[in-house]
Amino acid sequence: MNATVGIPAPPPAAPASHDLLESLAVLAGAQWRDFQAAAAHEGLTSMQAKLLGQLVRPLPMRELAALLGCDASNVTGIVDRLEAQGLARREPDPHDRRVKRVIATPEGQETVRRVRAEMHAMHRALDTLDPAERSALFALVEKMRPALDG
Repeated sequence: MNATVGIPAPPPAAPASHDLLESLAVLAGAQWRDFQAAAAHEGLTSMQAKLLGQLVRPLPMRELAALLGCDASNVTGIVDRLEAQGLARREPDPHDRRVKRVIATPEGQETVRRVRAEMHAMHRALDTLDPAERSALFALVEKMRPALDG
């Protein structure tokens, strides 16, 4: 309320979309750099760690390629290297034995957990938020997710 006149103050102007996009780009860039560093600390490339992080359930190779935005032949090489490290394995799809699904091994699941825990810059940034702000941010991000899922 404006104390001199008794008129309520106008609400703050909402940021323009381009301003929000710029802020999100800064956050996304910082998150990616932090992720790459944490993956490297675990002996993984960022693509290996990204693929491993997608394996919350067994996924067909083609679906992994689509999620990663790359060719299926690239996924084959990434999975080969993860298998060699004991972090993932291929298994036949129970409904179509011609399709190979990729699953994270327990060691792979633990590696993903460590990569996420080692993202110190992002953890420090999130720690600047109080519980109400964290809840609000989570709610807003979750509200936006369906619009991004295709």
